[in-house]
Amino acid sequence: MPEVERYARGERGESRRTIPAESGAAAAYAVLVREAAHCTRCDLYKAATRTVFGEGPVEARLMLVGEIPGDMEDRRGRPFVGPAGRLLDRALEEAGVDRSTVYLTNSVKHFKFELTGRRRQHRAPSVSEINACHYWLDRELALVKPRTVVALGGTAARAVFGKPVRVLQVRGKFADLEPGRQAMVTIHPSAILRMPEESMRHQAFETFVSELRLLRNNG
Repeated sequence: MPEVERYARGERGESRRTIPAESGAAAAYAVLVREAAHCTRCDLYKAATRTVFGEGPVEARLMLVGEIPGDMEDRRGRPFVGPAGRLLDRALEEAGVDRSTVYLTNSVKHFKFELTGRRRQHRAPSVSEINACHYWLDRELALVKPRTVVALGGTAARAVFGKPVRVLQVRGKFADLEPGRQAMVTIHPSAILRMPEESMRHQAFETFVSELRLLRNNG
């Protein structure tokens, strides 16, 4: 089985939740999670199993922002635990970025899907859903205070920058969000998994890793 596909299917371990205990930031994070668990700011909560909030060190210098929870994330209540998350773990490892130091979250905190037979098929969030959930991303940014924010894909880029972003034109470049905070855009790992040919997936993965390597000096 090709390496990218093998890893995405879960033949290597997955990361674990990392929230430091006994600190003011950890207590504030716990309050935020409890509040988000009852979020009704858009209609996605009606069909989703639960809110999937961000996780990682609450004083992380690096925050990665994805799109929306998938089926597995919705069931487990944790971000990036499905195939795309496992591929991201591998990419971070190869890039020399310690996963345990990264705060991971999504632009939208509830799973959006369409039933296809018995399968819940992922659907991209609408602009109004992204805007509604920006309330939570803003609060995560205010709490964690990351120095660098990485937007994984177009949905995340829109949430981070507040406007549409052409991912392929700006990927791998840093831009200032505000004093003391910069952002970079790259593709979402799920985009790699959707590529039809293994050669394409391999090349895209290598490019993705090379962009993540930039974070070692800028994160």
